[in-house]
Amino acid sequence: MNSKNTNLQNAKNAKNDEFYTQLTDIEKEIYHYRNHFKDKIIFCNCDDPKKSEFWKYFHMNFNFFGLKKLISTHYDTTQPTYKMEYTGGNDTDFDAGTITNLLGNGDFRSPECIELLKECDIVVTNPPFSLFREYLPTLMQYEKQFIVVGNVNAIAYKKIFPLIKDNKIWLGCSRPNDFMTPRGETVKLGGICRWFTNLYVTKRNQTLDLIEKYTPEKYPKYVNYDAINVDKVSDIPVDYDGVMGVPITFIDKFNPEQFEIIDCYAPCIQLSILEKNANFKPYGSRQIIRNGIICQQTYNRLFIQRIKGDDDYEK
Repeated sequence: MNSKNTNLQNAKNAKNDEFYTQLTDIEKEIYHYRNHFKDKIIFCNCDDPKKSEFWKYFHMNFNFFGLKKLISTHYDTTQPTYKMEYTGGNDTDFDAGTITNLLGNGDFRSPECIELLKECDIVVTNPPFSLFREYLPTLMQYEKQFIVVGNVNAIAYKKIFPLIKDNKIWLGCSRPNDFMTPRGETVKLGGICRWFTNLYVTKRNQTLDLIEKYTPEKYPKYVNYDAINVDKVSDIPVDYDGVMGVPITFIDKFNPEQFEIIDCYAPCIQLSILEKNANFKPYGSRQIIRNGIICQQTYNRLFIQRIKGDDDYEK
């Protein structure tokens, strides 16, 4: 996980916020939504048709999916930008389509791109990670369906978490892994990247199988939040009905019929309790005092609770 974050941070430091999704990752994910596309307008609003594998994928599968129209726009400050539209006829010729110059630079927030957003049915793209806080709420504002790539840590963003909590958006089926930079360099970000969507997929209702049993020693309570700490998703106790703090990666296994997501927060655990664990690693920068107690702050946790009536175990 650390190496993935380092790759992402290095790119940000170099002011390189473009990561081109590879065709293999697009194929692996989008096939799960094939029944959603018939007679729909697909908009790739962060994609240069000359470079985008999203454009290529939907272009070559235009007839197979029964699409109505494919639209692509992209941001460019160095030269005039354009939109490209395809309505069928020659799916294997990726240059087939109508090119129309845009008045602006192709920013997804520009008035002309918003008009295209209003026209479309489903947005599929990999938006700039640095603008994800603004990008996703824009899609929600215009009530669009979407399948987009983002950093899994975006779940904790103030504008994103309520959408997760209220089951308005969720994660897709796979993890995009290899990305290409504008310089032609390949970076692996599979540990931190996810597909975000509001289209139904069967994976969403798969039950998470659990076997661990609760003990106060194994699952300490937080100092500043009324919940127990769970370090690994696989360690979620099968016999505990109270609130639990779990890693953000729990979202990969989240079934809204099994658990409820309550909150997202970085709580604290009493340091003396943590030190009893032989595998404990102290982080001085995360050690703080809460309620007069020396604690170590965890990374962001999702706070979850078992849905009443869930019969994973016998009481």
